[in-house]
Amino acid sequence: MSMSTTSLPARCDVLVIGAGIVGNSLVHHLAELGWTDIVQIDKGPLPNPGGSTGHASNFIFPVDHSREITDLTLDSMRQYEEMGVLTTSGGIEVARTEERMEELRRRMSSARAWGIESRLVTPEEIAEMVPFLDPSVVVGGFYTPSVGVVDSLRAGTIMREKAQDKGVLTTVPNVEVTGMTVTDGRICAVQTDKGEIEAPVVVIACGVWSPRLARMAGAHIPLTPAVHQMISVGPCEQLADKPGEISFPIIRDMDTFCYERQHGSDMEVGSYAHRAILHEPDEIPSIAQAKLSPTEMPFTEDDFDPQLEQALELMPELLGDERAEIRYAINGLLSLTPDGAPVLGETPEVTGLWSCAAVWIKEGPGVGRAVAEWMTHGIPEIDLGHSDIARFYPHQRTRAHIRARTSEAFNKTYGIVHPGEQWASSRPVRKSPMHESQKALGAEFFEAVGWERPQWYASNEPLLEEFGDAVMPRENEWDSRWWSPIINAEHLAMRARGGIVDLSAFAMFDIVGPAALDAVQRIIVAQADVAIGRVVYTPVLDEQGGFRSDLTVMRLAHDRFRVVTGGAHGMVDAKWFADHLPDGASLVDLTSAYTTIGVWGPRAGDVLAKLTDDDLSPETFTFGTCRLIEVGELSVLASRISYVGEFGFELYAPIETGAALWDRLIEAGREHGVVPVGIGVYTATGRIEKGYRAYGAELDSERTLAETGMQRAKIKDADFIGKEAVTAQAQEEPQAVLCALTVDDHTSASGVKRYMLGGEPILTREGEQLTDGHGHHPYVTSAASAPSLGRHVLMAFLPPEQAVVGTGLAVSYMEELYPVTVASVDATPLLDPDNLRVKNRYDELEPEAAGGAVAQEPVGVAG
Repeated sequence: MSMSTTSLPARCDVLVIGAGIVGNSLVHHLAELGWTDIVQIDKGPLPNPGGSTGHASNFIFPVDHSREITDLTLDSMRQYEEMGVLTTSGGIEVARTEERMEELRRRMSSARAWGIESRLVTPEEIAEMVPFLDPSVVVGGFYTPSVGVVDSLRAGTIMREKAQDKGVLTTVPNVEVTGMTVTDGRICAVQTDKGEIEAPVVVIACGVWSPRLARMAGAHIPLTPAVHQMISVGPCEQLADKPGEISFPIIRDMDTFCYERQHGSDMEVGSYAHRAILHEPDEIPSIAQAKLSPTEMPFTEDDFDPQLEQALELMPELLGDERAEIRYAINGLLSLTPDGAPVLGETPEVTGLWSCAAVWIKEGPGVGRAVAEWMTHGIPEIDLGHSDIARFYPHQRTRAHIRARTSEAFNKTYGIVHPGEQWASSRPVRKSPMHESQKALGAEFFEAVGWERPQWYASNEPLLEEFGDAVMPRENEWDSRWWSPIINAEHLAMRARGGIVDLSAFAMFDIVGPAALDAVQRIIVAQADVAIGRVVYTPVLDEQGGFRSDLTVMRLAHDRFRVVTGGAHGMVDAKWFADHLPDGASLVDLTSAYTTIGVWGPRAGDVLAKLTDDDLSPETFTFGTCRLIEVGELSVLASRISYVGEFGFELYAPIETGAALWDRLIEAGREHGVVPVGIGVYTATGRIEKGYRAYGAELDSERTLAETGMQRAKIKDADFIGKEAVTAQAQEEPQAVLCALTVDDHTSASGVKRYMLGGEPILTREGEQLTDGHGHHPYVTSAASAPSLGRHVLMAFLPPEQAVVGTGLAVSYMEELYPVTVASVDATPLLDPDNLRVKNRYDELEPEAAGGAVAQEPVGVAG
């Protein structure tokens, strides 16, 4: 019988370090999934070892703009409810400004998309539910009835004891980790003040201390302990006769970045408004030194005073009651990460060492289940793509970057964050070789994994006049924030003549060695056994047939394949390939060795022909092939592919010759009217007109080839990861179908035209909810202007019965319905369905389509 004990076993199958909500959830789910020899240790006593779980305010608001976090939260709430530790109180996010009300309307979009019951409420309705709130201070609110509070210590105890009752878990409290042994890149033992324990799998689930432990093994868990201030005021007369710990909805006073949560006869007030107060894991006091608990730091009153005044405005009688006093006040520590997402998965540096960190109470049990599935089956049911620890590049693991980003992010916890909003801190870090030239062209730089990428160029402003209203200007400030009509003008110039795009942010690695072909063949869906010089665009799947990635592979030699993939997901892709390599194949990361420039459009061939004597004619340099060409004295790998649906090339040059190549292309482009074009065209407008899917938007582990319209007529004979699943899926009808929809009318109730940005729910014309075969509700996965069509296009997975060209539906944007029509239901592009532009057969196009001018009706809709 396993139990809590004081002596440490000599070995185990898996060691979980941490007995907060995350560690306890994890040991429970590992036990459920059949692990039989689990040891859990914590440096503190049980049931409250002194981490963030013990002092968290323990309430859960389920609506988040991220689907991943929402899914984890809803799963956690189900588990808390099953354990009987969830008390539903309802919750209201209140707005003091009209700007915040608009953000609450956007929250309604997310609530509808994820199927969470919520509604907007008036100040009078709020005062009815919370009689001690002054309704004159607020203009409205967002009410979610399912908001609740949980007893996270009780939940953790229940889960831990369930695993102990199965006889598979030994828990040892009061054990301090002092070191880790890594042999040949694998974790094999952990040293503690109670002796050493051997373990082939170790999970670090100790919140704010996690980076310190990872460092012992030579790994990184990028997070920082940060202060969240909280006080408890009481006893409050108005709360004294209420039963239990909560009987009024929790209030989030979003505009002042604070919350008020009743706790018995006290009112807790928590703040995200103060300066970012960051600590180092090594500076957290020991249990012996800590007055309350190690993560409850001394209260810094000056930081909280302004917050108290704002809370008093909202609840003057309650918090102003002279008999009430501050009974408890702490600077509580919690974990912040540089991008706000959890840090989950096996560390890229050390095999067998897992991170399960930066997880809040509301996601704890869901994360425990997902990571346990990941450790057991190699894939979790909920896609954890945005939380994968492998996502971080080396610069993102540095203390300076973590501190800079978390300092900037702290006040965004309750902030109004635009979907296109850019970080201001920790920039610039990675600059392409052509950065200076781009600055001179007036580039507006957006950041992607540290790279400064031109989103559009001020030098292209004259194009606005050339293309007039075809640039689809946006008059609403929110819709046009972090956007410019120059993007659409650049798009039209590219379609009419040509564009040059900086693609330096690509991640790139070679798979080399005698077993390179076997390795790539097993990892990708497409046929890898192709002629040298072939370029293959391919999905990468997991065992269940869900997407791990989509990327391009070039066969450069009998024993060398070059993989080119998106920057955001590049490190995760590299880990996936590395984890699946057989003996005789190795991975060489070339991301910092090469730069990439795209040249596309009707005149792309003319521009490049000016610079090289190599034969670029479409007949000899066919689509889907690559070869080395000479651009003067520069050696350039040219690849005939396109993510924007135009004839042209991706050009790969050593990073030190990138600037010269760029300058020559810009110069040669001038006489042809070919201009530099920003990433806004590459990732949004050019892509959406062609219906090209994007990983992280349309493609994730919960989607199949059939649902995304990417199934192949023939599945290759060679075995590959996910083949069994794909074969089975081919026999079944898809549960949802990816469609492109055009917006029929943009006019809002105020008369201003509005443009969706992504994440909005798709409903019937009458505003009724739709549900697909998975039980999901359709929402916009990508939204962008399609300037060549004169339409705004949305991509969404629809139930099969609605996935019919011509079906009229609606999109809900800021609580108004806009009519949309299904324009394409498979991979048929809206623009140039026969791909004549890609083949360089512009002369065969209809006159209006050829010029990139505006066609009033969507072109090439599959009929």
